[in-house]
Amino acid sequence: MFDISGWFVPLARRVLYAWVRTTVFAEAATVDPARPVCYVLQDRHLSNLLVLFEESRRAGLPPGEAPLACGAMQAKRSVFFLNRRHASAAPSPALVGLVKAVVADPTLDVQLVPVVILWGRSPAKQESILKALLAETWRTSGMLRQFFAVLLHGRQTLVRFNPPLSLRELVHGGASPLGEGLALRKLSRVLRVHFRRQREMAIGPDLSHRNTQVEVLLASEPVRAAIAAEASRRGISGDEARARAQKFALEIASDYSYGVVRAMELFLSWLWEHLYDGIEVQNFDVVTRIAPGQGIVYVPCHRSHIDYLLLSYLIYRNGLTPPHIAAGDNLDMPLVGPLLRRGGAFFLRRSFKGEPLYAAVFDEYLYLMQTRGFPIEYFIEGGRSRTGRTLTPKAGILGMSVRSFVRSHSRPLVFVPVYIGYERLIEGQTYVRELAGRPKQGESLWQLAKSVRSIRRVFGKVHVNFGDPLPLAGFLDRHDGDWRTLPADGEWLRAATRNAAGELAKRINEAAVINPVSLIALGLLATPECTADEYGLRRMIAHYQAVDAAAPYSPQRIACTLDPAQVIAHAARLGIVEEIQHPFGNLVRVVDAQLEVLPYFRNNVLHLFAVPALVACLLGNNRSLDIRRLSDAVLGIYRLMRSELFLRWSEEELLAEVQRVVTVFAERGLLIRTEPSGWLRTPETNSLEYPELLQIGETLRPMLGRHFLVLALLQQRGSGAQTRRVLEQDCQLLTQRLALLHGFSAAEVADRSVFASFVANLLDSELLREDDEGLLHFDEHLLGPLAYAELVLPADARQAIRRIAVHQAT
Repeated sequence: MFDISGWFVPLARRVLYAWVRTTVFAEAATVDPARPVCYVLQDRHLSNLLVLFEESRRAGLPPGEAPLACGAMQAKRSVFFLNRRHASAAPSPALVGLVKAVVADPTLDVQLVPVVILWGRSPAKQESILKALLAETWRTSGMLRQFFAVLLHGRQTLVRFNPPLSLRELVHGGASPLGEGLALRKLSRVLRVHFRRQREMAIGPDLSHRNTQVEVLLASEPVRAAIAAEASRRGISGDEARARAQKFALEIASDYSYGVVRAMELFLSWLWEHLYDGIEVQNFDVVTRIAPGQGIVYVPCHRSHIDYLLLSYLIYRNGLTPPHIAAGDNLDMPLVGPLLRRGGAFFLRRSFKGEPLYAAVFDEYLYLMQTRGFPIEYFIEGGRSRTGRTLTPKAGILGMSVRSFVRSHSRPLVFVPVYIGYERLIEGQTYVRELAGRPKQGESLWQLAKSVRSIRRVFGKVHVNFGDPLPLAGFLDRHDGDWRTLPADGEWLRAATRNAAGELAKRINEAAVINPVSLIALGLLATPECTADEYGLRRMIAHYQAVDAAAPYSPQRIACTLDPAQVIAHAARLGIVEEIQHPFGNLVRVVDAQLEVLPYFRNNVLHLFAVPALVACLLGNNRSLDIRRLSDAVLGIYRLMRSELFLRWSEEELLAEVQRVVTVFAERGLLIRTEPSGWLRTPETNSLEYPELLQIGETLRPMLGRHFLVLALLQQRGSGAQTRRVLEQDCQLLTQRLALLHGFSAAEVADRSVFASFVANLLDSELLREDDEGLLHFDEHLLGPLAYAELVLPADARQAIRRIAVHQAT
């Protein structure tokens, strides 16, 4: 311990804190006041000691400068350093004394509280790029470096008090008590591992130089075998094949620079401040609970190019290391690509077809990342959703992650689903143009420069919610208990990957956030002219909020806390709706420029209200139904909805959900339940509630119309009569025709990917089968839901679908 007198500590602390500013995380340090507390610091520096003294006092914890007594062991301060000046130096006398006292007397105990202090790693402060260059790293700081770290980063210091460790439990908690030497070695090892994990959480794993990483990659057995195969396949020398592998590795690998990450944080802080009203983060604690000692793969939904910048920024600002992001090689542009690469991005081609060597190098690179504990982020949907729904997951990189884990599962791997919801999209008008049939725009420096104009616009808030994590080992245990002995390849792995992809898509949807814009979209898009009187719109919003409160989709979803009037005012401020003054009551309508964009935000939360909307649709179209007939119809149609919206309920759970919805509707007067017969009927047609029930049902009609169109085409043409591509293309063209004839929104019916996703889900669920020639086969089980079309769709829509299907079949 430093030889510091009583007058020196207050003076030195006052001088230090004239400059130092800290961000402190002390919530986890819940200590028992009846037992003594001793703090543990990793590196021996006076600055660290003074920070501990000050922050323990401010946090209301036992003061670090207080004397410590444990049996015969007495110390002037309640703290010791784990690392000494030299590697060969003896352990801290305080540590030795504590271990000796607890080994000698099993009734004694001390709470050891590890404290992590990182200079230049405060997520809430800004700094210059020069300061970022000397920010916290894995290299042990000498006195001179520490002096400059305090000088440059004193105002950006992170302090984390960790949960206390029981010294008695460490010494006597095993099968037999430990001796002094063994107990001392065990405690030192536990503390070193603990500090290493905390440092990994904050600044990432210990990185070697990029070129060294590439050499390790090329030296691995799978890549060397692929190089040999490449040389044979192409008829080239081994050196030439190795040079190709090296070129691929450099094309893929990130070049992580902590200084660049710090500099990007400064830019993004400025950008979010000018772009958004705020960023709301929910349930980040699920990440901090699993981060130590486990590999993490973040799997967010993909709605905007902002997604990966935003998520990395938030993870960094909350004290963890930002993930390495799988980015498409279309983003590896001049200037931008190197910057993203140094921020942690690694690049992959859209297709590995015809390049087995590239596939082997990328596969091994991902394996290396996972086994070394790098947090990773990628989008399982592949591309950005143009419709607002979660897209059908792609199995590519997810399958590589699962295969890498099966190959070596020494480190646990956890997938963290993340929902990102916007109130306005920077790419909104671009998506509308692409849905209308224009080709997707490629990324370029010119497009990036033009997007700067958006900075002055108002885009509301961004909502980020971290969902229920999926530990991969547990998931594989449920899928196939023998996976540890099976080869890291084969059909079982492909089936496990498909199931994992579907499960992650469901968990992303479970974490959805209901924001004011999505409520406005639900309320106004169901009206004929996207216009409603203000009183009626407030009632509709209140219905949706009541359904969400009484029959929530999942515990992870986040409700909107604004009342209906505040929701409307918020949307008006964002320029999404406008209020029209009228003597008989004010009207609210969607601004013309937002008409084609607004379905996107309804689709963000459509799955949350899919079952209530289906119940409303069935009742509104039939006026009265027996509860059993209603349940049968919901079950029959649900099989189609579940595959497209990634709904969470099993068919058994669905019946209970229908009962919950019926109860909420009855309480709000949206239906009338006749007891004891079990019949349900709508309110009177001249009531306020009847048109409101119809509007709730109207939310789901476009999607159900698409489903029944696909089934009608399959029925008319027969099994084995058409290919997947022809079916998707005809569905797109015919639905565009329906949009013109029956008022479907062009922004949600023109995207062929919607039909491709639906057909893919039918194939995955084995309701459709594709033969070797690409023809689609099915049996009558697939057409079962078509029988419920008359219960759901109005007569004119059913007739139009049938007429178009018959016409196309002939």
